[in-house]
Amino acid sequence: MGSLPHFGPLKSGYDVFFGNYGGALDYFTHKTGVGESAPDGLYEGEVPVEKVGYYTDLIADRAVDYIGAQKKNEPFFLSLHFTAPHWPWEGPHDVEVAKQIKTLFHYDGGSLETYGKMMEALDSAVGRVLQKLHKHGLVDNTLVIFSSDNGGERFSDTWPFTGQKTELLEGGIRVPTIARWPRAIKAGQVSSQVAVSMDWLPTLVAAAGAQPDIHYPSDGENLLPVLFNEQKTIPRTLFWRYKSHGQRAVRSGNWKYLKIADNEFLFNLAKDPRERADLKEKEPQIFAQLKSQWEEWNATMLPITEDVRSHSVDGKVQADRYGV
Repeated sequence: MGSLPHFGPLKSGYDVFFGNYGGALDYFTHKTGVGESAPDGLYEGEVPVEKVGYYTDLIADRAVDYIGAQKKNEPFFLSLHFTAPHWPWEGPHDVEVAKQIKTLFHYDGGSLETYGKMMEALDSAVGRVLQKLHKHGLVDNTLVIFSSDNGGERFSDTWPFTGQKTELLEGGIRVPTIARWPRAIKAGQVSSQVAVSMDWLPTLVAAAGAQPDIHYPSDGENLLPVLFNEQKTIPRTLFWRYKSHGQRAVRSGNWKYLKIADNEFLFNLAKDPRERADLKEKEPQIFAQLKSQWEEWNATMLPITEDVRSHSVDGKVQADRYGV
């Protein structure tokens, strides 16, 4: 939601906020940079605060406390965003590692073992939140959504997909999502619905029995009919662009148009989720249609310039991710 002084959760409708404003911070020092002049990454509302503890545990603790303060028959909304397993690569007992690293972004850190410990800490934190819902008598009528903002990075396994974070291959953009609402959603369902995180806004509004503001229409779609098993799928066409290597992508039904640098592809993801069989010569009409759709969509977006969404790490400019 952006950073202070002009942006932030409290300026976008939230009543309370605790956490970090950026995409990453050190799990122990809670700094977003290095050195004595580095800004503190933790905020209580819009006020910098200092806390002791592993960040995954800190925000889980706050979420548990928030749930415990809710009354059983009054609705609430909790948006809980863990940074794990984002770099820096630090497990819950790696406080000494935090003292040694020179920058949050480091290629020489981490291991499969460390990554596993970070994931275990995340899993445990989510478990504590769900357990609190159960103990507080809120589990049956609470919709819980668990997902990720992008595909895995270096230590993760995105099988059967190829690619990773910062790439528009399926391994970089397709992630699993779990939705649980015992009173309303039948357990054990598996859906192939194409969805994107912005779909949760109209879905949650509908779940709460409210109506969207006609003056501010969402880019998302209400997924309740799919969650309630009233409709098998809802048609979705999604678009991506990413500054690095001029990447482009369109997903429409089972078809995907992909461009990386000067290379263009067409894949049928239902038959070829690993994106190995390029069908642009066999299906030129579909290829041309998706490519044209991307151009039309891109014309409605802000231009990608050299100074947009990039940051410097050790003097090198790193291209940041462009969303949908």
